[in-house]
Amino acid sequence: MKRFYYAAAIIGVAAVVLLLQGGTKGVKAANSGMQAFGFNAPLVTGFAGRSVEITGGGSYQLPFTIHAGGGFRCLSDITAPPPPFAGCLTGQGVRWDPAALLASTSFKCTGAASEARKTASTDDKTVVLLADFYRQGDGNNESFTARMIVSQTDIAPEIPGVQTVWIEGIGCGEAATNFN
Repeated sequence: MKRFYYAAAIIGVAAVVLLLQGGTKGVKAANSGMQAFGFNAPLVTGFAGRSVEITGGGSYQLPFTIHAGGGFRCLSDITAPPPPFAGCLTGQGVRWDPAALLASTSFKCTGAASEARKTASTDDKTVVLLADFYRQGDGNNESFTARMIVSQTDIAPEIPGVQTVWIEGIGCGEAATNFN
């Protein structure tokens, strides 16, 4: 019977230690400035004849940490330049993942010469990243690499509607977004 109490005591102490360590890690993560985001953009467009849908989320912290991913699909045939999505046909696309977290990027929603170039910066309500996009059949080899912005606020207020997502070479769109 004495062995049972010793074993129970050891298990109890181990459980408390594990809980405290997990709690400490949680506090460190919260204090480290990690940001989490999620989004769903059923239509991103702006460059003539180019449109995709994209969804995803993850966590990030400047200057270098990004853990994210999601799905994407071309909604139109993108056959002409400019890159990076030339060759993506309607219905193609499987997933995306980050190649790098960026501090900022310049962008245009339509690509029109008359549109002013804007800048977006990564902060607690906006994430700017370089992403790899994959089509089925390309395996683990990225099909396209493009800059991308996801924001909780309108990144192009001069354009009608609300623009909370931008993909290089595609354009802008409205997404349901959530940032912590």
